[in-house]
Amino acid sequence: MMRIALVASSYLPRFGGVEEHVFHLGRRLRARGHEVTVWAVDQGDEAPPRDDGPPLRYLPTPLPTRSLGGVMRFALAAPSALRSWRAAVRQDAPEVIVVQCFGANGPWAAHVAKRAGIPLVYANHGETFMDAHDAFASSQLLRRSLADVLRDARAVTSCSSYAAADLDRFGAHREVAVVGNGIDLDAEASPLAVALPAAYITGVGRLVENKGFDVLIEAYARARDRLGGAELIIAGDGPRRADLESKARELGVDAHVRFVGALPREQVRTLLDGALVHVVPSHVEAFGLVILEGWRSGVPVLATQRGGPGEFMTDGADGLLFDPRDPEGLARLLTRVAEDAPLRARLGSGGRDAVRRFTWDRVADGYEEVFRSAVVAEPPGDAEPRNRLT
Repeated sequence: MMRIALVASSYLPRFGGVEEHVFHLGRRLRARGHEVTVWAVDQGDEAPPRDDGPPLRYLPTPLPTRSLGGVMRFALAAPSALRSWRAAVRQDAPEVIVVQCFGANGPWAAHVAKRAGIPLVYANHGETFMDAHDAFASSQLLRRSLADVLRDARAVTSCSSYAAADLDRFGAHREVAVVGNGIDLDAEASPLAVALPAAYITGVGRLVENKGFDVLIEAYARARDRLGGAELIIAGDGPRRADLESKARELGVDAHVRFVGALPREQVRTLLDGALVHVVPSHVEAFGLVILEGWRSGVPVLATQRGGPGEFMTDGADGLLFDPRDPEGLARLLTRVAEDAPLRARLGSGGRDAVRRFTWDRVADGYEEVFRSAVVAEPPGDAEPRNRLT
């Protein structure tokens, strides 16, 4: 058994794909006998109530900025932060340190791992191109730090081959092991505070530019007269909400488009369980956890063909793939699915079968293999890195 530190860029009580990924992975690894601790970026949150997840430490992650004031603030904060990280290393004594999604957590985890001689693993979640603020385009520090981590890591994983390929632009690295996301097939559902219409289409995710909800609204507006009265429900929140609400008004469908805000996963399941069709319209997706959620609910899933989804979806069997730049094409698909009950049944059944490949036990299997290889791997100075995928 191993002692593992999962170093998360964000964690509970915040909601999101990375937060849930780290929680469920840690819980499953602990169930297998590993000693797992989560080291999460301190964002001022109160620690979540004690549950069956792994023990948690919030750690400070100050980073310098280009301004003189930013450098001075970093100089003042860094000594205390370093003491906190060193204390975590001493008390938890991990045999492997795993950076889960590279952000402010990455440089600090890499520093203490190198100083302590602990093998470092980098688990990529597509953050190099999926970040809502495009941090890697604006921050030279993050780009340089990621290049260092790729060079020094004993192992690198990614949620998809598509996301893994993007790492090549940051420098040489070991072969990338693709370890996808997982889902709790038996997760309970809980009722929503709002009444749901008799028929509706869903979109779930952060309301940011990349998620493509503007395209979904436009496609819905084009197809609405042929959808049998189905409404559109968008679950999520973010900086684009006001713009999306305005777009619905401009297209004359605001009375039929509901924005229900961010929902806990239990309520997302309830929402999807009753959907006519679930749409993932992202401009690009590293993986697409919401696809698994739609599959689990047994509803037809329409997903972007750009990015990771095409690696695990079979078009026409367990979902339909579409070009997220083509609202008219999406409108035709919405109409086709709404009008074809046998197609809906076939896609829903195919999704229920496909989602069984994405249990957390399978995810844990993949990570265990990577962690064991990292512990016994030769340091990077003796093992030549490569820009290739497994």
